Amino acid sequence: MTIQVPTIKLGGLDVSRLIIGGNPFSGFSHRSRARNAEMLAWYTDERIVETLFQAESLGLNACLCRGDEHITRVLRRYWAEGGTMRWIAQTDSKAETAVSGARYCLDHGASACYLHGGIVDHYIAHERYDELHAFAEVVKSAGIPVGIAGHMPADFIWAEGNLELDFYMVSYYNPSPRQDVPHHDPEAVERYAEEDRAERVALIQRLSRPVIHYKVLAAGRHNPAEALAYAAQHMRPFDAVCIGIYTRDNPNMLAEDLEILLRWWSCDREGAGVSGLTMSEG
Repeated sequence: MTIQVPTIKLGGLDVSRLIIGGNPFSGFSHRSRARNAEMLAWYTDERIVETLFQAESLGLNACLCRGDEHITRVLRRYWAEGGTMRWIAQTDSKAETAVSGARYCLDHGASACYLHGGIVDHYIAHERYDELHAFAEVVKSAGIPVGIAGHMPADFIWAEGNLELDFYMVSYYNPSPRQDVPHHDPEAVERYAEEDRAERVALIQRLSRPVIHYKVLAAGRHNPAEALAYAAQHMRPFDAVCIGIYTRDNPNMLAEDLEILLRWWSCDREGAGVSGLTMSEG
């Protein structure tokens, strides 16, 4: 039986508070080249479709995946087989422009679209504001929710005063600087600092739009029970969380993560909230 997962609104779109992320599907482990290759080999088209149906059976109604030919091919198959998950599309960081990346997503069935976090970090650092405005206008004109992702507080502080968006994607960490090169570097030694996480959740409380919290598990470096409890405690009632899963490591990973979140969300509904719960931040 499908579990009743709470939902939030991104603009006019209802999405589950837990969203399945697509980094493992695309071989982005944020661990090593070997781990990237392992994920790509594991996640055949068939396994990705199977994983999306598993998420749907658990009550999730949205996936957050990259806007490229690989993912859109898999999504076409999933939808053709009866899948109903909404696609929150991340623009491809290697698209020629932010606008062309958005148009690809719009042409391939996106229900919402946001600009890749590394690109946003880069644009903000270099004051390329016109490109951010152009991206937002293209997505808005298509009538679907529009957002940005980012790894730096400055991204969202600027957006708050300058863009009319429907949602933000806030990374708990800035694993590797993207100001100079916006693309993911598989050779980079990534940094997941506790002070980053504390700073981001404080920032989130001040933002005016719904936030999708991501990198909450530090790419698998944190204990799920502790990290998901921390995220749940710092999510506002209109926020969601995105988690990528790797079913080769644990076929029940998504169900277990959802169980943890539902338990904490239930506590929040009963009045405990952020201030009434404690946990280790180590």
